Amino acid sequence: MSRVGFQYVVVRCVPRVDREEFLNLGVVLYSQQADFLGCAAHLDEERVRAFAPDLDLRAVRSALATIEHVCAGDGAAGDPAGAPMTQRFGFLSAPRSTVVQPGPIHGGATTDPQAELARLVERLVT
Repeated sequence: MSRVGFQYVVVRCVPRVDREEFLNLGVVLYSQQADFLGCAAHLDEERVRAFAPDLDLRAVRSALATIEHVCAGDGAAGDPAGAPMTQRFGFLSAPRSTVVQPGPIHGGATTDPQAELARLVERLVT
C-alpha cells in the first residue's frame, strides 16, 4: 500500500475539567484514503485511581466502549454509529467537557493505518 494520510485524536481522562489535568487512555485514528476508522485504548486502573481516587471507573470503561462501538459502526452506540466514517470521526473528535474526551486533531501519513494506531497507543498511552 502507498502512503495514505490520516488524522488522529488522543482520548483523555479529564476527571476535573477546571484543572485541565488529564491522562491519555487511547487513540482514535481515521484515514479516508484507506477507508479506516479504528481505536485502541489502554485503561491502567491503578494509574487512574492514583490520579483521581474518586473517579467512577465503570463510567470510564463505558465511555471507551462507546468509542469502540462508534468506530466499528456498531448500532449499540446509537445514531452516531450509523453515520459515514467521516461523520463518525467528527463525532468522536468533537470537543466536549466530559470525563473522557478527545484531545486536538493531529495528522500524518502511513502505509498501514492499523499498525500506526498500535504505534501511537504504545507511544502516547502505555
